[in-house]
Amino acid sequence: MSSSLEAAALSVSRGGRSVLRGVSFAVQPGETYALLGGNGAGKSTTLLTFLGFLRPDSGAARVLGRRVETDIAAARRAIAYLPESAALYDHLDARENLQYLLDLGGSRARGADIERALDEVALPDAARSRRLAEHSKGMRQKVALALALLRDSEVLLLDEPTSGLDPLAIDEFHALVRRLAADGKAVLMVTHDLYGACRSADRIGLLRDGELVHEFVAPTDGHIDMSVVHQVFAGQRPA
Repeated sequence: MSSSLEAAALSVSRGGRSVLRGVSFAVQPGETYALLGGNGAGKSTTLLTFLGFLRPDSGAARVLGRRVETDIAAARRAIAYLPESAALYDHLDARENLQYLLDLGGSRARGADIERALDEVALPDAARSRRLAEHSKGMRQKVALALALLRDSEVLLLDEPTSGLDPLAIDEFHALVRRLAADGKAVLMVTHDLYGACRSADRIGLLRDGELVHEFVAPTDGHIDMSVVHQVFAGQRPA
């Protein structure tokens, strides 16, 4: 099976400083991969490189087998990107936001398609006609994910998607991510949320000072062991 997303010995500098050094990983269709690391580890740089905003010093970032730097437009068409704080219009309701943003992107969804996407992200009916200014951050994230579904992108890039959410909203969000992966999406999530990464990811890559220092794989019948990841994250050897 060919990878939907691949970093191949990826090295990237920003402002004259080496940020990523020889990072390699791949995300398959139907898989959620979490990049875990502290501030300055290189997580955001990895996302920006896949989005074509940063050019590798060496190695390659590939989306659906194509090098991003040589075919940025094709890479971006294949990607839906969810930033930490989604840029939505507070004076519009959920449906109006989706329709307007789809129009800006050159596509138009039917009302039934929008309702189906909002059903899939479990946005309550009563919330769909309220202005986004009245929504919690968790509900705003659901609207942004509904937009990703309507675009039908093969790859999802999630940047600290649960930052600022309450525990229930975090659990709902990760359940939704697992469903999207089960539908065949390739999901790359960058986070410092160890709990969320272990709950939702099939694999976790630990970034430290721009290097991928460890990778964890979920067992077929459960989640990645959070205590083991915590030990390695803290610089200890796992028991």
